[in-house]
Amino acid sequence: MLSASSEISRLNDQVIFLIAGEASGDILGASLIESLKARGYKNFKGVGGMRMRHAGLVSLFPMHDISVMGLLPVIQKLPKILFRISQTIHAIVSSTPSCLIIIDSPDFTHRVARRVRKIAPSIPIINYVSPTVWAWRSGRAKKMCAYIDCVLALLPFEPEAYRRLSGPRCVYVGHPLLDQTSVDKTQNLEKIKNAFIIMPGSRVAEIKRMAPIYGAVVDLIKLHIKDLDIVLPVAPNMERLLLEETQKWTVSPRLISQQEKFAYFEKGRLALVTSGLATLELALNQVPMIVAYKVSFVEYFFRFLIKVNSIVLPNLIVGKNFIPEFIQDRATAKRLAQAIKELLEDEQQRRQQILMFERVYEALSLSGAKPSDRAAEVILEYLK
Repeated sequence: MLSASSEISRLNDQVIFLIAGEASGDILGASLIESLKARGYKNFKGVGGMRMRHAGLVSLFPMHDISVMGLLPVIQKLPKILFRISQTIHAIVSSTPSCLIIIDSPDFTHRVARRVRKIAPSIPIINYVSPTVWAWRSGRAKKMCAYIDCVLALLPFEPEAYRRLSGPRCVYVGHPLLDQTSVDKTQNLEKIKNAFIIMPGSRVAEIKRMAPIYGAVVDLIKLHIKDLDIVLPVAPNMERLLLEETQKWTVSPRLISQQEKFAYFEKGRLALVTSGLATLELALNQVPMIVAYKVSFVEYFFRFLIKVNSIVLPNLIVGKNFIPEFIQDRATAKRLAQAIKELLEDEQQRRQQILMFERVYEALSLSGAKPSDRAAEVILEYLK
């Protein structure tokens, strides 16, 4: 048996290598590092953003070098991305980590993982945040068995999807949004009444595509929203772009910070939101919503590959399309304005959404430890 000092030395010597490619992964990675540090691990290398670096990660290069979404942006940055892939693989093999943890961003992280498994097959590889194998390109799940030892899932239906698709082990560890829905009690909630929350997206392409449509929606319904406070939470590093886009609107919304938004969720009358994680965030805060989404022509051309009947996460979680969604050609200002008017005027529709939000919360909930602690406990099985 190791002595206490020997065990501490062993943990300090072990390298844990983590790779995150975008802001959401950086948040998850930082929480995971803190949970692993609480269990005695100290040596973290990899690729991450400001939060992961602050938590103790030594990052090879700036995370934004690989934070690329969409076909054309990837093509434009392809030489740099390929170089970063090779650099990351070399760093992993050289540092002989006890574990490799890839966090989301599958276009980058899975390319790295596949090559690491061929070069150094003894390194356990954990995938934190499942690719959407349940929605499209389901054959990826079975292929992942060759290079992924375990998937840590954020959505409760994903373990069953991996079993059905003959994929690697998959463990639901809980969604981190469950720990981020509390209202800041220092906010003066009495000053916030009937908030109309608009969330055009968290990425440049989404904002540029959706913000003009949402501005036109506000113009069409401004006679119906005289008593509503139109607010727009600012996604990280997107304030300048949002200012540029909303200055073109005839009715300017107030931009609010990420710290302020939960107070507005508490008083939210309704929301107009671009499909993504924000829909789940609103559902957990019981804000009725209308969802829209548009992609480029090239991306929409491949829509036949999508195997689900909704792109809205709360709809998928409960298995019922209770939140109206308007995709591509249907995402017009006129249709969205009409849907918002109906949601404003139809109290029964609003109550129905709120009742379904409770089912979303129940499906996501796990008692006990927070998601990052559950993830750390699963990872410990491979570290030992």
